Amino acid sequence: MVSTGAAARFPISFSKPNRAMVLVGLTPHNSWLDLGVGTVTVHMGWAFHLTAPRASIRSVAPDHDRVGGWGVHGWRGRWLVNGTSRGLVRIGFDPAVRAWVMGFPIRVHTLRVSLVDPDGLLAALDVSP
Repeated sequence: MVSTGAAARFPISFSKPNRAMVLVGLTPHNSWLDLGVGTVTVHMGWAFHLTAPRASIRSVAPDHDRVGGWGVHGWRGRWLVNGTSRGLVRIGFDPAVRAWVMGFPIRVHTLRVSLVDPDGLLAALDVSP
């Protein structure tokens, strides 16, 4: 976590082999979750962008479910944004929030995201791991 006053940045984690995503422009340097006072923003390069009111977060929990791939993918409101299969956090939104995948608008009600410091996000949102 990188603290920026009232906000905190949580980098999206990448496994060493998945750092090859740099070839398509997805890097640890342009992939993060920002937790602001009133907003949450998730960004993974050019492929994914979400900014939502923090008040729309209804649930946050560690996520130990299987991962079927890496990068940005999902369907019907359930999206996975990851560079590794570890350190996943599941965030539930209600109402569903708008995000952008490769420039196309989508709605997200469940977001799974891999973080370098998943416990830090849980602590920042006052959730026990």
